Amino acid sequence: MANFAVRLVHGPGWDPSRPIRDQDGWDEHAAFMDALVEEGFIILGGPVGNGEQTLHVVEAADENTVRTRFAQDPWASAGLLQVGVIEHWALWLDSRMPLVEAELNRRYPDRARMRPADPAGFRDAWATLERLWQQTVDRARQLPANLLYQQVDGEWSFIETLRHLVFATDAWVRRVILGEPSPWHPLDLPHDEMADEPGVPRDRKARPPLEQVLALRADRMATVRQIIAGLTDEKLAAMTEPVTEPGYPEPRSYSVRECLQIVLNEEWEHRLYAERDIDTLESAPRAT
Repeated sequence: MANFAVRLVHGPGWDPSRPIRDQDGWDEHAAFMDALVEEGFIILGGPVGNGEQTLHVVEAADENTVRTRFAQDPWASAGLLQVGVIEHWALWLDSRMPLVEAELNRRYPDRARMRPADPAGFRDAWATLERLWQQTVDRARQLPANLLYQQVDGEWSFIETLRHLVFATDAWVRRVILGEPSPWHPLDLPHDEMADEPGVPRDRKARPPLEQVLALRADRMATVRQIIAGLTDEKLAAMTEPVTEPGYPEPRSYSVRECLQIVLNEEWEHRLYAERDIDTLESAPRAT
């Protein structure tokens, strides 16, 4: 996860003769923004200067996620607000961050496990993720098969989410930690903002059956489980031997801790997104 500074600017639908709370659709916009705060996406924010722009600090996996989330604002579709600038922001000083962290950990009791300090903590974190993902997969199996390929508000479908997590494991575990220069499966799905790399697949039109993707996931999760089972303090602190072939991630040395933490972050955040989207799909009216 990373922090971003996001400036929202007035769009063509904004009425400059009216104050912000008198703009059309204020209640719907306010409810949407409150929900982003509630889920921990927005850390803080509000109008700056003369009020023609708003500045928000958000926590998200990447810039594409930031754009997608703000595009769901009722004011975005109505043309009142649009994303201006998105920049990475390293939050070094913020007296409220411990309070924010504590609140997120209260809402998601297993979240604190995702910042392990030692090999035992990584083993606990991975076991927790496997347990939670099994619950999510069980929910997804109850959906009609066609809904597993359906995107919600432009986000990845459930199948695409699983394919992306296969890619994340191939990238950070098989390529970086295990040293396989080209570990890719044809169904791997990189993040959208990643530039195309020779040999790295990106088939957005593929519609593999759920069981095929789950088999891939089981194989990759077993690899992570095996590596974490053998972790020692020395192995966790070690630096990887860089591959020489170009690709993603770039061929350099990484700490094993950094690689495994990235995998934990990806697994945790994308499961929350999947749960949110399953909620939507479950509540949507279906043809009879």
